[in-house]
This record gives sequence, C-alpha cells and structure tokens, in this order.
Amino acid sequence: MQQHEKYYVPAQSPWPIIGAVGLFLIALGAGTYVSSLDSGGGPGGYVLLTGIAVILFMLVGWFRNVIQESMSGLYSAQMDRSFRQGMSWFIFSEVMFFAAFFGALFYARMVAVPWLGGAGNNAMTHEVLWPGFEAVWPLLTTPGGSQTEAMPWTGLPLYNTLILVASSVTLHLAHVALEQGKRRVLTTWLGITILLGVAFLFLQVEEYLHAYQEMGLTLSSGIYGNTFFLLTGFHGMHVTLGTIMLMVMFGRVLKGHFSAEKQFGFQASSWYWHFVDVVWLCLFVFVYVL
Repeated sequence: MQQHEKYYVPAQSPWPIIGAVGLFLIALGAGTYVSSLDSGGGPGGYVLLTGIAVILFMLVGWFRNVIQESMSGLYSAQMDRSFRQGMSWFIFSEVMFFAAFFGALFYARMVAVPWLGGAGNNAMTHEVLWPGFEAVWPLLTTPGGSQTEAMPWTGLPLYNTLILVASSVTLHLAHVALEQGKRRVLTTWLGITILLGVAFLFLQVEEYLHAYQEMGLTLSSGIYGNTFFLLTGFHGMHVTLGTIMLMVMFGRVLKGHFSAEKQFGFQASSWYWHFVDVVWLCLFVFVYVL
C-alpha cells in the first residue's frame, strides 16, 4: 500500500475575517482623515487607530496559532512548501502594490506634467488649464498658487538609506548564524537589525515633522506632495510590519525555536525585510535623487 505524506489542515479560523475588518477600518479611517484634514481630521483618525489595533490583534493571534501548530509537529515537508509558495505570492503582490505607486509617479513626471506644459500638440493647454505653468519636476507650485519645497536626498533620507542597507547585512549575518547553530551570535545580530528598523521609523517621523512644519510639504502640496507621502508612507507601514515580524522572531529565538533544518518563519521574515529594503533603494533614487 502506497504511503502518503501527511498534510495538516487547520480548523476554521477567525483571523482572516478579523484581518479583513481591520484593513477596511484602516482604509476608511485613512480616507476620512485625509479628506478632512482642513477641519482637524474628524473621526477618521480614531477609525484609523482602531483598524491598526485590530490588525495588531490579528497578527498576534494568528502568529500564536501558527507557532503552536509548528512546535507541535503538525507540519510536514509539503506544508513547508505551501508556506513558501504562499509567502512568495504575498511578496509578489507587494511588488505589484508598489509598482502601481511608482507607475503613478512615472506617469505624473513623464506624461502628465509635460502634457500640461504644452508638449506635443497641446501648445495652449497650460494657458487654459494653468496659466504660467512650467513643466518641471518636482512640481513645487500648486494650482492655488501655494509654494512648497522639495525634500533633498541628503540628510535624513540618506541616513535612513544607510540604516536599511546595514539592516539587511545584519539580518543576513543573523541568518548565517542560525544555520551554523550559533545562538548567541544570532540573537545579537537579530537584535541589532530590530534596533536599526526602529531607528529608521524614528528618523522618518522626524523627516515628516520637518516637511510639515518647516518646508510646507504636506499631502495637500499638489502631485509632488501626494506621491511623496504615499510612497514613503506606505513604505514606512511595511517597515513597521517587518519590524514587528522580526520582534516575533526574536522572541522565538529566545525560546529556542528554529534550527538549521526548520526555520521557515525566520526565513520568511528575512525575505520580507530584504524586499522592503530593495523597495526603499528604488524609492530613494526615484523620489529623492532624480
């Protein structure tokens, strides 16, 4: 009789629907908050925070269940392959997510702004839609006439780039230590990676405060302000998620989880972190430098 490898099918879980509710609240709250900034944000900020809290609750609960199942020996090699496929598709979806925002940036810079400036057969377009318009990027003047400044690539953005590049190196060293069974080295490098992630987020908050308070660069600053905050803001959300994932991995390492043979949770978190770093390098070049 042919022997088949076991495949664990978990019981019905509430976490997907809870995550969906959290994402809905985040989208609703963020949209409401941004659209009512002039009046103080309204209730959108509270809805946004509620959505974030629901997502954090979902992550804690779902991570806990998966960890318990894994440590109980319920997962087989086929289950491990399924996890790898799932994580690969998740990262691919994230690639498409950021591709949409980079596409919007490129469209604004390479198509919309030149067209509005009279490129091709639209010599009189800007005189009708925006008299005195100059087709330059970054677009620092809004249709209402308000002025803003462009965020330079030096200073905080450059520091954050160096921090994220360094964090990829330290995480790789942590992964190597895991495969070699060096637990103390693993803990050290992973802890440093988490600290670098927190430092990145702290400096990004400082950058946003500087942009709003001293540069006049806000979400209301025309297409340049929109694309700047959408790209950097969503990336910051991904760094936050990646940092939380690494913190979970740090706790598991302290409890003696993972080995050279069984380490997919750690490996998946590493994939995600390296992906976030690559996105930032693209963002740094196309949003800050060019």
